[in-house]
Order: sequence, then C-alpha cells, then structure tokens
Amino acid sequence: MPAPTQNRTETTTGPTGPNGPSRPNGTDLPVLSRADTARLLGTALGPIVAQGVIARRPKVVAAAGRLGTDDRSVRLLQRLRDRYGDGPVRVPAPGRPSALVLDAAGVRRVLEDGPEPFTPASWEKGGALGHFQPHGVLISQGTARAERRRFNEAVLDTGSPLHAQAGDIAAVVRQETGQLRDDAVRTGAFDWDAFVVTWWRIVRRIVLGDGAREDHELTDTLTRLRRRGNWSHLAPRSEQLRERFASGVRSHLRQAEEGSLAARIAQTAPEPDDGTTPEDQIGHWLFAWDPGAAVTLRALALLATHPEVRGRARAEMAADGPADRPRELSVLRSAVLESTRLWPTTPLLIRESTADTDWPGGTLPAGTSLLVPTWFLHRDDRRRADADRLDVQQWLDGSARDDWMLTPFSGGHAACPGQELVLFVASTVLATLLEDHHAVLLPPESFDAGQPLPRGLNPYALRFGLARAAGGTGLER
Repeated sequence: MPAPTQNRTETTTGPTGPNGPSRPNGTDLPVLSRADTARLLGTALGPIVAQGVIARRPKVVAAAGRLGTDDRSVRLLQRLRDRYGDGPVRVPAPGRPSALVLDAAGVRRVLEDGPEPFTPASWEKGGALGHFQPHGVLISQGTARAERRRFNEAVLDTGSPLHAQAGDIAAVVRQETGQLRDDAVRTGAFDWDAFVVTWWRIVRRIVLGDGAREDHELTDTLTRLRRRGNWSHLAPRSEQLRERFASGVRSHLRQAEEGSLAARIAQTAPEPDDGTTPEDQIGHWLFAWDPGAAVTLRALALLATHPEVRGRARAEMAADGPADRPRELSVLRSAVLESTRLWPTTPLLIRESTADTDWPGGTLPAGTSLLVPTWFLHRDDRRRADADRLDVQQWLDGSARDDWMLTPFSGGHAACPGQELVLFVASTVLATLLEDHHAVLLPPESFDAGQPLPRGLNPYALRFGLARAAGGTGLER
C-alpha cells in the first residue's frame, strides 16, 4: 500500500511516558498519553456521542452549544496536533485500537483506498445502523456492497446536479415550502418545529410518493429505531419495530407513484439473491435526509446575515429564468455546502483497517479504527483562512473540491451517493423561501457577518422572520 504523498509532521520534542508523546519502540507512531486520551474522550469525542450520532438529542445539542464544546474541542485538537504531529496518532481507547488522522494526505488515503484496506463498514457503524438497515450499503462488504452501491447510485442519479426527476422533485419542494412561506408571512415567523414538518413532507413525497405525505408514523418509527442506533451494540435490536418500518416502506413501494424515487426503484431492480432489499436502502436515505433539515436552516441563517451572498443568490435566481423550472442555483448550492462545512452533520468519519497499514514512522494493525475529525479539520483557524467565515466562492470556483481537509459529504468510494439530490432540494427550498421575500434571523441565535461565525449553531433554536419584499422583487444587493 503506497504511503501518503505528503510527509507527516513528526513531533519529537516534549516529554515521553504517561504525560507526553509516546513511541514505544522509538520508531513507532505516536500514542496519546493517558491524560491526553482522557481529554480527547471527555472534551471532544464524548460530546459528539452524547449529542447523538444517529439521531440527534436536541436538549443535549442545546447544552453543548451553551457550554461551547465545539470551540473547546477545536482548541484541544490543535494542542494535540502540536504535540503529536499530523498523524496517524494512536488513541489507546479501552478495547478498541484507534488513530486520529489530521492531515490532507492521510485523509485522502483513508477515504480513497477502499473498501480495502479502509472499509466504511466499521464495527461501530454495524452496531448502530444495524438497528434499521442491516443490509444498507454503508455497512456492507464485498460483492453485496458493490451491487448495493450500484443500486443506490442508479436510483439517486449520483453525479448529476439535476436528478432525472428534477422537475417532479422541484414541484414538490416548491408546493410544500411555498405553504410554509405563506404561513410564516401571515404569522410573521417560523421556527424549527414548523420547518421540520414541511421538510419531512417533502422527503416522504420525493422518496415514496404523494401517498406518504402524511405518513408521520413511518418516519416516527424510523426515529425510534435510530435512537436505538445511538447506543450501537449496547441496545438490543427490536425486530418488531424494524418490521413495522419495513412493512410501511413496502406498502408505499407497491404504489410506485410516478415522479417518486419509488417509481425509479421499480425500474432499477437489484440483482437477484444478493440480499439487497429496497426498504433497507430507503432506511438509509431517510436517515441521511434528516440532517438535511438542519443544514438547510443553517444555510438560511447564513444568507439572512450575509447580504452580499444573498444578493448574489437573488441575482442568479432572477437570471436563471422561470422559478417553476428546476435550476442548479449554484450560489445557493454553495451556501448549503458552506453550512455543511461550518457545522458538519457528520462530525467524525470512521474507517476500519482490514489489514496492517504502513505509514511514515510506523504500522497500524488490522482492525484499527481511523478517525477523521471533520468538525476540527473544517474549523481549524490555525490552518484555514476560511475557518470561521462564509466562503461560497471556494465551491463556485471548484477549489474546495480539491481540498481533502473538507469532506462535508464524506469522500472517496463511500462519498454520499445522494449528495447532489440533497443539495438540489435544499437549494430549491431556500430559493422558494427567498423568492420575493426577506428572511431575518431572530433571537435566541444571532451572529454578525463581520465577526467569526460560531463553531456551534443549534438548529433547533433557529427562528426566522419572513416578510414579502417591497415591490415584489426582493432583489436587494
């Protein structure tokens, strides 16, 4: 296996032993001290797990924001990198060999070189996702994984900015979001609770058809399964609950309503006898759509507080022609990507090594969990000029796509197959809200475009005032 293309920075100064960098055989990879391991678990990884890695816990998310855990964890990782180097840095966590990857070359290698020797089907994910999608692509291996990935990419139209069914999808988004917008204009504001109801109606209609619009029970059942997934292997699996969800999905799939992904599934049959079940793949899609609501609302907060970018978005909307046709909306799309960069919904990417891997300075054994801390790499103000500010231009000119320190939708062979679809839907939601209307970010959350953006932004506390723009154009610069 080739080594990373860039040299890892070695840290050779400082004490050794229980309170400093340790290289047991003199040339081995650095190992966090016991004290630094405790700090990493308590200050950085612990809060991520507590907030819910599969289903967010809103009260814990709010508490983490009040305590500033995101800011403190970035500062901690900076100190650890200064002390131990760019990695991999071994983390002697109890019962599980792990290592932090903190440089672009290492991130690229871990994400691109797979699914062998770096598989996304880690032990932790198998325990968590197995509660509601035991045959999902992310925790599959071998030929089954290849077929499930093919199936996902075919249905989700991976790689196409505009899905083959973009017209039908855009119509659903505009109808549902337009109703939310009109209600907000009448009442003067909308919040997370109102938005998330609209979001799930959009998602259910896009994936399963109009008949699923009010099937709250289906997605509520999935949420219950995902909450079990937060506990991974520690929670017993409920086959009864999973079958209730799968049965509900199959019921909608039998209808295969025209214009929905369910209809596309009917045209994209999986290979026989490989164990690929559409309800398992849909379980993953719905799970992945959930953080899309937070990403979209945070993007709206960015647009509401950054008039220059908002003006560029409005100008693009006006230049792109009729609002009722599907459009790429590059500026809004970039604002959504920035929302995902600034506040990543997957703060920690995990890959598990299936064989021993050689790195500059040492070898990591098979079974090591490679940890890519996206929340840190995206917001490291010692190495990134854009760490705490909005920068849509890097997505518009393509430079961000070549930056392996930025992985808002993961990367390599396990990059999110639905990322273009999510970006299209989120952009269309924003365009519908902003068309001929002004949005204002209301307390309790607030920030100034001229100041560093907060490292934590609680989506459940976001509220927006919405009013029709004077003259009906809304094209302020």
